[in-house]
Amino acid sequence: MRQSLLCILLVSTILFAADQRSFDTWTGYGGGQDSSQYSSLKQINKTNVKRLEIAWTYNIGGGALLFDPIVVDKTMYVSKSGSIVALDAATGKELWSHLGGPGARGMNYWESKDRSDRRMVFISGGYISEINALTGETITSFGNNGRVDPSADSDRRVGRPGGNPGRIYLNTIIVSLPASGASYDSTPGDVRAYDVVTGKSIWTFHSVPRPGEFGDDTWPKEMLPTAGGVHNWNELTVDEPNGIVFVPFGTARYDFYGGNRHGKNLFANSLVALDAKTGKRLWHFQMVHHDLWDYDLPAAPKLLTVRNNGRTVEAVAQATKFGYLYVFDRKTGVPLWPIEEKPVPKSDVPGEESWPTQPIPSKPPAFARQSFTEKDINPFLPEAERAAVLAAFKTYRNEGLFTPPSFRGTIEMPGHNGGSNWGRSAVDPSNGLMYIVSNNQPTLMALVDPAAPRGGAGATRPDCGTGPYAGAPRSGGAGRGGGGGGGGGAAAPAAGGRGGGRGAGAPAAAAPVATPANAPTIPDFVHYNSPINFMNSTCNGLALIGPPWSELTAYDLNAGTIKWQVPNGEVTALERMGKTGLGSASARGGVVVTAGGLIFTGTSSDRKIRAYDQDTGKVLWAQDLPAASEGIPAIYQVDGREYIAVPAGGNGYLTQPNLVTDPPIAAPAPSSYIVFALPK
Repeated sequence: MRQSLLCILLVSTILFAADQRSFDTWTGYGGGQDSSQYSSLKQINKTNVKRLEIAWTYNIGGGALLFDPIVVDKTMYVSKSGSIVALDAATGKELWSHLGGPGARGMNYWESKDRSDRRMVFISGGYISEINALTGETITSFGNNGRVDPSADSDRRVGRPGGNPGRIYLNTIIVSLPASGASYDSTPGDVRAYDVVTGKSIWTFHSVPRPGEFGDDTWPKEMLPTAGGVHNWNELTVDEPNGIVFVPFGTARYDFYGGNRHGKNLFANSLVALDAKTGKRLWHFQMVHHDLWDYDLPAAPKLLTVRNNGRTVEAVAQATKFGYLYVFDRKTGVPLWPIEEKPVPKSDVPGEESWPTQPIPSKPPAFARQSFTEKDINPFLPEAERAAVLAAFKTYRNEGLFTPPSFRGTIEMPGHNGGSNWGRSAVDPSNGLMYIVSNNQPTLMALVDPAAPRGGAGATRPDCGTGPYAGAPRSGGAGRGGGGGGGGGAAAPAAGGRGGGRGAGAPAAAAPVATPANAPTIPDFVHYNSPINFMNSTCNGLALIGPPWSELTAYDLNAGTIKWQVPNGEVTALERMGKTGLGSASARGGVVVTAGGLIFTGTSSDRKIRAYDQDTGKVLWAQDLPAASEGIPAIYQVDGREYIAVPAGGNGYLTQPNLVTDPPIAAPAPSSYIVFALPK
């Protein structure tokens, strides 16, 4: 027994030693440049987490709050109403404010070796900007009076960066440029590096290869000069000890039809490892060939050290929207377990050439549900709506994962807002464990010829009955804007690229668009539109698929296995009816892991922050919040006291479901940072 314990401790020491930083600070988005979302602090642990109390709160007003605070020494840096605000991290007292704030999710901190020069580095209005971290004053010696235009001096048309805060590598700031819009006419998402002191350009990596560059043969020759998309809109990761930057790229444009881009389309939907000093490609792996589902890679690659086949391996793990986790040797790009190209359904859309196979990992198992059949229909639907869903199912293409978009409508599961997304995975680098928050959110995709008549062909809204869901919605509707559904489904006007929050899904589309009569004569390339619908109930706003709607999965990446998986959160209205263990509706709160054996993550549809037991998935503590939690908590310490800062704001991505409850679910309070600690 004693010998076994010594072996376990030795292996843990070896794994932890491979990751060189201390993990006891929170000086970068997600904790640091390595995107680990891990803290080695353990004052707050399994034995005392129930004693957590609110230490202080800082209100910023407004709606959704996604920003991840940075803490350096005793100062916290937050975003408020277009400004950067410095706070006393122990009390929340304002120290100074700088007008001209960062993007929605985070920013960077840099300091010289002697700490005499300390800077906040962030994206503001499409420019890289810098201010003095001690005073908030603009550093005018950087670039042009304190800012750099990353689209300037480019060798092709590109956009300016937005929500992605970029990453620091030594004395370099690395940023990803956006795709300008989600339609066919879009710019490529090149990655560029600049000197953090002077603002001088250092290197550029072309996400869409230029003619003559590696990967140019995966695009049509005539289209290559104007190809767009393939942007890292989300997060990237720096492996500072090995000098590697890992960039997960998005979809080529247009997201749902590729008649203009026959081929695999590198480096779309690829994890690309770059030399952080030169921008040279070291290796890459494409998770989706010729993407037609908007299955970009929004989650940051995670760095951890594991034991694989008896050897210690520095690994990088990439979570996806479609539920698979891909794990590689981060220096070589060799998969830790075989990845096999497997046949997938073929497109029936004129002009489209879907790729015949997709790479499927043999290990680890998928963390999200990847099919939606009649047996999975939500049991909480009123009977009339359930009948409408069953009828609609018979009309759609539904052949499992990677069923291509179609004229008659295609069920996409997980949907392109399902699986895992930015901020929703974390690792414990000391033991090779990874934790992923995921959503099960099916989507209905239907291509529409812009020249064909459309509109007004949707099915009648189903009878919602007289049960507990009858009556006017009290908490907003399904979809992004709370519109309540009833739209025209596949026959509706085009909603364009990402998101579309049109409310109803299958029931409102029981009479889907038929393939146009002239389909065989459609030219090879037509600018199809794709009205995207979340498959949500028109009666109660819940997803048409049954629970769990959100899950938390623990992976042991030493073995490539799932250690445990539990529902993540609840739906308040259903919880009041005694229905629990269902998972939050469209949870997109970030997740963090601590050496205290805890996992912290927030949810939307029940407005809570929870602490899970890292070993079992059991909830050890839960705290009500005044609004949805959709950002990444920050974990730090000041004067020996550990704190957890939780961003809370808005009503959640798809709002509260339309379930009539008594008392009604309250409107969310103004956005705020809520900071917890143990009693003094």
